[in-house]
Amino acid sequence: MVFEKVAKLIAETKGVDVTIIKPETTLQELGLDSLDAVQLVMDLEEEFSITIGTEKIARTVGEAVQIVEEKLAQK
Repeated sequence: MVFEKVAKLIAETKGVDVTIIKPETTLQELGLDSLDAVQLVMDLEEEFSITIGTEKIARTVGEAVQIVEEKLAQK
């Protein structure tokens, strides 16, 4: 469930097909630069009602999912 929401957010942000997004896919492979990564963090915070902060920037989709799941577990 978390993976699907994260993948959908990335797909919508970058205009890519959600089916190409896998946990091991890097954000760089999807065309996200550092500004996109910060925007993704803000989108994830809003979508999941969590606070991530910019100190935790994921390199892969799977890492982003893991960060979200950790934050949700802390709620």
